Amino acid sequence: MNRILMLCLLLIINILTHSQVKLIIPRNIEKAFNKNTRNYSGNPGSDYWQNTADYNINAVFNPSTLLLNGEETIVYTNNSPDTLNEIIFKLYPNLYKKGSVTLWKISPEDLNKGMEIENIQVEGKSTIAYSIDGTNMLLRILPLYPKQKLELKLKFNYTLNKGSHNRTGQIDPNSSFVAYFFPRITVYDDIDGWNRAQYIGTQEFYNDFSHFKVSITVPKEFVVWATGSLQNCNDVFESKFCERIHVAETTTKPIVIIDSLDIAEGKITKDNPENTWVFDAENVTDFVFATSNHYVWHAASLIVDSSTNRSTRTDAVFNPNHKDYDDVLHYNLETVKAMSFVFPKWPFPYPHITVFDGLDQMEYPMMVNDIHLERFDAITTTDHEVFHTMFPFYMGINETKYAWMDEGWATLGEWIISSIIDTTIADDYGMRRYDSLAGYEEDLPITTPSTQLNGMSLFLNSYVKPALGYLYVKDYLGDELFLKSLHYYIANWQGKHPMPFDFFNCINTASGKNLNWFWKQWFFETGYPDIGIGKVKKKGNEYTVTIEKKGTKPVPIDLIISFNDNSKIKLHRNIGVWENGKKFTTLTFTSNKKVAKMTLGSLYIADVNKSDNIWEETTR
Repeated sequence: MNRILMLCLLLIINILTHSQVKLIIPRNIEKAFNKNTRNYSGNPGSDYWQNTADYNINAVFNPSTLLLNGEETIVYTNNSPDTLNEIIFKLYPNLYKKGSVTLWKISPEDLNKGMEIENIQVEGKSTIAYSIDGTNMLLRILPLYPKQKLELKLKFNYTLNKGSHNRTGQIDPNSSFVAYFFPRITVYDDIDGWNRAQYIGTQEFYNDFSHFKVSITVPKEFVVWATGSLQNCNDVFESKFCERIHVAETTTKPIVIIDSLDIAEGKITKDNPENTWVFDAENVTDFVFATSNHYVWHAASLIVDSSTNRSTRTDAVFNPNHKDYDDVLHYNLETVKAMSFVFPKWPFPYPHITVFDGLDQMEYPMMVNDIHLERFDAITTTDHEVFHTMFPFYMGINETKYAWMDEGWATLGEWIISSIIDTTIADDYGMRRYDSLAGYEEDLPITTPSTQLNGMSLFLNSYVKPALGYLYVKDYLGDELFLKSLHYYIANWQGKHPMPFDFFNCINTASGKNLNWFWKQWFFETGYPDIGIGKVKKKGNEYTVTIEKKGTKPVPIDLIISFNDNSKIKLHRNIGVWENGKKFTTLTFTSNKKVAKMTLGSLYIADVNKSDNIWEETTR
């Protein structure tokens, strides 16, 4: 056969092979497609369902003893096609229970009895038909048929951890961030049935969208901030503070709702031995609260949806001794603005987002628990945690199993928005660790379930690697098409539980491009990114530079050409140059100037070996 004809035939076969790449779908997920709860277009299937609940919770918290006593009424709706004979609850405070399995280092003084269940009633009748295993509680019930509701009442208590702070706990003697404080029904979904994964302090959470009405009773002078909207401002605050809150909800100008002078006067809350704060939150996956008797509160609002003029209040609530927190309100406000109008360019979905001065770096619906930090870290931490509002809260992602579906987005959001807040910031979060460990044994495929990971494997797969994958697709599609595709995903799955293939299929469908070749190489396979400068040819004023793909992961190309007069130009190619399995590509440019040096790479282009990324005239 003619050599040229053979080469053409091989090229055609290669192109067809890559254009027809199919992703291997695990059997349990394939069943969901077969049952029409998921659709290959990326949309929820015609038979998609998810369960939900209404929680009415009354909690009494003593900041001195850290004891929380609670009662809750839950009305659970079984929207599934299955008959349920059991209900599984998550008792997350059992992370601190003596004898529990945990990967989190807990001081002996923080080990306790965990969450104590004092009473359970099912449809008005007390029952003891339950058992507790770690952070799971299994409750036997009479058959709960499809479309039926079940009323459950629980009485419970536990002691908040004083140290060993892991996303929740006492901050100082009169300030606490209280999360995971109530028994909640875990998710029953179309993929795994009940979510039985134990909480061991590493992997995060997976909860149903529910309605919460929560009353929190604390001593006089303690203010409460929480998920949801405060329903009884005039019952708990002196009137001038309600007026300040109202002003803060209508202006972009920073408003001091509580300052140090107010705290010194001690006339902030109603003069009762205790006050009960009532909050309401609709269609959220979790509820948390924080309380203090000496924190200041700064706030401002902005319009997040130009079509409706809907606004969001942004808060910074902090110890006045932490002066670095003075700027956190600005970082919070700018993050919400950027999320609404730049990336992901989707109106911020909730009425407020409160950044609370705590001992962690953790997100919750409408709340953030952030330690006080210096400027760079304060910016990158604030925008990272606030960005989580979209993923996993607006999009009900299974963080326990697929951490990359929310942490990857928050990392990308951090990279983009930090440079908007401060143009001098070059946020390389995770890049050096990935470059040093890519391709090692601990560098597993991103789609490895997070429940099977810990340490550096969990970090790489949750944060930097998926963020790079999203960024490279953004670059490949261009901002307009990428946002159109991302919006298609958000519109179809907000308020629901998307899984990885729902995301991949949505982007493929909305973009009109089959990106399976990239999903497969970047998300499903092992390997590493490595590109280098090969041959450089010069003919007259024209340079031809060969870029070699020595690794297995496709990355974009940034080639910086430096001239003897100290001027520079940059040549860029997106991941599309590697789409058909090519191992090299060429870049051509023409210049009358003398080239001094060429440098391959930039901040977000992963590369395990940079020794072949520089070409200098003396190397010719």
